[in-house]
Amino acid sequence: MDLGDKISVLCGKTSYEGILMPSRSDNTVIKLKNGYNVGLRADKIELLEKGQSVSLPQKALHKREGLPQVSILSTGGTIASKVDYRTGAVTSQFSAGEIISAIPELEEIASYNARVIYTILSENMRAEYWIELARAVAAEIRSGSQGVIVTHGTDTMTYTAAALSFMIRTPVPIVMVGSQRSSDRPSSDAAMNAICAATVAVSDIAEVSLVMHAGTSDDYCSIHRGTRVRKMHTSRRDAFQSVNRQPIGRVDYLSRKIQTFGSYRRRGQTDLELSDRLEPRCALVKYVPGASSAILDYYVDAGYRGIVLEGTGLGHVSSEWIPSIKRAADAGIPVVVTSQCLRGRICDRVYDTGRYMLAAGAVEGRDMLPEVALVKMMWALGNTSGREEALEVMSRSMAGEISDSTPATV
Repeated sequence: MDLGDKISVLCGKTSYEGILMPSRSDNTVIKLKNGYNVGLRADKIELLEKGQSVSLPQKALHKREGLPQVSILSTGGTIASKVDYRTGAVTSQFSAGEIISAIPELEEIASYNARVIYTILSENMRAEYWIELARAVAAEIRSGSQGVIVTHGTDTMTYTAAALSFMIRTPVPIVMVGSQRSSDRPSSDAAMNAICAATVAVSDIAEVSLVMHAGTSDDYCSIHRGTRVRKMHTSRRDAFQSVNRQPIGRVDYLSRKIQTFGSYRRRGQTDLELSDRLEPRCALVKYVPGASSAILDYYVDAGYRGIVLEGTGLGHVSSEWIPSIKRAADAGIPVVVTSQCLRGRICDRVYDTGRYMLAAGAVEGRDMLPEVALVKMMWALGNTSGREEALEVMSRSMAGEISDSTPATV
């Protein structure tokens, strides 16, 4: 029997059916119908069906009269993944066109162009890939696309959403979407997320948004602003939540109706602008009790151009770090302080340590998420002439990442 074959395994008096997976032990490993793997000490194994390729035939993409034109740009991730039965791992194997073929409801919403920009798992994302993606998105908009969907792995999708939010001022919706569970699993969220994302792509919400499952049932997806969202759970389908602001809205899965909760930039309200320079030599440093200020000195000595500190509570680090903050500031390196608490905003004027940090040259990140501040720092340094100008950009809201007040209920 070969990997990928459907087999029956008799274990004691109980019989199990599933797909034969790789095993490094004497146990027989199969993937059950519910998507989970189980290792069994088999008394008897019976072949039920020879394995077949699960690749989808990619059909031609036909333009349907009367429907808006939407581009799907694929970067990989779980939404474009399936199980590789040679290794048992989930790998990026579906193209954007195959995703459309697998979800026929998408063709009721729009006509599509489909392009693969790269095929990677999102932990391999880097600043130069964000630049390539931003240019590809802008090219699709210039060519007449009325909305752009970017499929992406969930682990770093919020970083990419933030990068696109700063690099592109868009007249049409740009929608990030992924899935927590691969498309060949019965519990996959890929189809629902993709359908809701396409619904937003033809809507009036002309911002960079992230559309993902919002609950434990298959009822609706949230529309998160690209600079206000974080992945809050490793595996739940409703892992993504907006932080310090409500989501832009929600999409009902069955009716495909959109309900909005606040203001947003509307379709056609601005012209396309692409600012695609990034400075990758920026660091996000998380302070922990007892950490040495040599950590901060390392980044200064290594030639980093910007530093985001993820401080405690209202935005503090040990007083022993203050000379290193001043050293960085004196070297022309912007230092922006955020909080590990995520919800709420920092204020370094309450306690002495915070006041000393500000006097040393640190700047408050207000209610920005730490990772959003990092990406914004890359963008600010890539599009300004020096520390003071970059700090001025960091201190004002460019894509909804900062607010003047933070609601107590979010």
